[in-house]
Amino acid sequence: MLTSLPNLLTLSRIALIPVILALLWFPATWTAWTAAGLFALAGITDYFDGYLARAWHEESIIGRFLDPIADKLLVAAVLFLLVADHKIVGHAVLPAVIILLREVAVSGLREFLAGLRVGVPVSRLAKWKTAIQLMAIGWLIVGDHGPDWLYVRPIGEIGLWAAAVLTLITGWDYLRAGLRHMLAPAGAPTQVEPAAPKAPAAAPVRTGA
Repeated sequence: MLTSLPNLLTLSRIALIPVILALLWFPATWTAWTAAGLFALAGITDYFDGYLARAWHEESIIGRFLDPIADKLLVAAVLFLLVADHKIVGHAVLPAVIILLREVAVSGLREFLAGLRVGVPVSRLAKWKTAIQLMAIGWLIVGDHGPDWLYVRPIGEIGLWAAAVLTLITGWDYLRAGLRHMLAPAGAPTQVEPAAPKAPAAAPVRTGA
């Protein structure tokens, strides 16, 4: 159901995107810190929407559809604006590009595998990638508006590079699964993900890696 709390949390993450972008559009210390706070709040909802959906048995198809879209829209929109606002400059643009390209590629692979009814579980490494990525972007949102004694931008750039490396590793997991089915001989049986035991209101697990 769209009005369940987990789905409302996912929708709130999408609703926060234009607010964060508007704050970033006007460079000031208070707008940077407010945008970083809202971005952190959006990241927290990314954890709780999936957790509550599983705990309350409110997993849904619409939730599984919206959750990764909300994550990708949030990350892509903020990265684009940070580059445009010169908060990500020089060599730090490269990991941002890697992250964006991986998100596009994984979205295509997920769509392909979904058509074959093949699921790729989210690994622990992918969850670490998401956490490091969100924290790095949060640091970069604050940028030069952070305390003078703290190297905010370099910390964010290091985190972005770390997220990009993990992005390539976890992206390979999806690519390997996709290639195995793409290169299978025509007419070969497709590996179908085992059906989960029936339970009240059960549905596919929401993922957001």
